[in-house]
Amino acid sequence: MVLKSSFTFLVVATLAVFSSYTPQAEAHSWMDCMDWKFNKAGKQDWSDKGGKCTGYARRFPLGKAFGSLDSAYPSRHYQQKHGDSNPLPCSNGKVGAEPGADETLANPISKAYGGKWGKMTVTTVGDTLCVRWPAKNHAKKNEPDNKVQINLSKVRNGKDITQKELLKNTVALLPFKNCMAGSNEDRRACGGCFKVPVRASGTYLLQWRWMLNKGEWYASCADVQIGK
Repeated sequence: MVLKSSFTFLVVATLAVFSSYTPQAEAHSWMDCMDWKFNKAGKQDWSDKGGKCTGYARRFPLGKAFGSLDSAYPSRHYQQKHGDSNPLPCSNGKVGAEPGADETLANPISKAYGGKWGKMTVTTVGDTLCVRWPAKNHAKKNEPDNKVQINLSKVRNGKDITQKELLKNTVALLPFKNCMAGSNEDRRACGGCFKVPVRASGTYLLQWRWMLNKGEWYASCADVQIGK
């Protein structure tokens, strides 16, 4: 009887340990918000309680939990093709080391925004734009703090330019590990801000691009409407 009771206790305890275990998956990041507005001026708070998103990447689905779009459909982490000196800058959902979701240019541009998708970013020259992304376990102390490239095309109201052309138009380098404190390394909110450079009035391609490991690049694309 004592042996049976001890065995039962051991099984129950083991199940309890496994049921409470939450795996920390290694995932990769993307641009969660193109235009993050803080609730309190002068205080950078990237958490859902600290602000709200007023502009998104192309075809970004609303109503999804922050940092969930590596497992929830559609996956947002587009990893560009390895060894390609001029890879596709924006995912078409088909190519790349990890294809990601469709972030190609819509026709008209506005078709990629509104309804089930987030709004397009509307801004002016000299304004400050703040971009948000999830840490996805890559903001730990032992991880490199590689910079996030913000690349802004000079071609307005037109087709997407190539990756090589975008790299000639890097307007900001943001530290990836600028993140909120938290025990959930996967879902820590991160971000950075930059000034909108001089552009003629129009709509432009903006690319968020980050290197995890050497030659391993992740990218997100948004359209930004810039006024005077």
